[in-house]
Amino acid sequence: RELYRNNSVLSVVCICLITSNEAIMCMRATLSSILFTTIFLSVNAHANSVFTPEQVANWKEKSFLDNTQYSVVNKGEQPAILANSAGAASGLFYEKDIDLNKTPWLSWSWKVDTFPTISDEKTKQGDDFAARVYIVVRDGWTILSTRAISYVWSQQHPEDTAWPNPFTGDKAMMLSVENGQAGEWKTEKRNLKEDLKRLFGKDFDKIDAIAIMTDADNSKSEAVSYYSNLTLSAE
Repeated sequence: RELYRNNSVLSVVCICLITSNEAIMCMRATLSSILFTTIFLSVNAHANSVFTPEQVANWKEKSFLDNTQYSVVNKGEQPAILANSAGAASGLFYEKDIDLNKTPWLSWSWKVDTFPTISDEKTKQGDDFAARVYIVVRDGWTILSTRAISYVWSQQHPEDTAWPNPFTGDKAMMLSVENGQAGEWKTEKRNLKEDLKRLFGKDFDKIDAIAIMTDADNSKSEAVSYYSNLTLSAE
């Protein structure tokens, strides 16, 4: 018997020269190896979903006021989505049921070049952020039952500070996950199931959408940022 790998798929070549029983055993070993490899790759693929910048650029755009400009660029050696808002607010949405029992973790990298000019992030006039990552969940059948967490790169609040969105109240919670200076790549990783439980007081088994948004509409200013490596994972 000779074992070798080809394109990461285990192949088994059996050279059987003695009896037909050995030939049958070799065939069974081959089929078992193929079945195991297929299951392993299938489970791995389901457990992790990596969104490339090209894929994110094709997510559905929703505009709140004019359009933030989103494009795919190479920032250094890292492909990314460049988001540029000049007094605009629109986001890119991935709308699909996501099973939090299988992939509760969301991670991403981002970088801010320009922060919007604001006075108080907790007010309507100051509700502009250079970088946001949203998750959205429907907690019923009406639009009023929608819940959301907006993970933001805050200019004013320490990491892990939460507050209600000034437009929607506690149906959408803001959560500061970064408070660093502009010009540096940062990486975040959040357990979505735990964050939803903490902020809304109940267990959710799925979310209905992920989104990114860079906005500067309320302050009539400018915001520029980059997003990369958005990944859903089991751990």
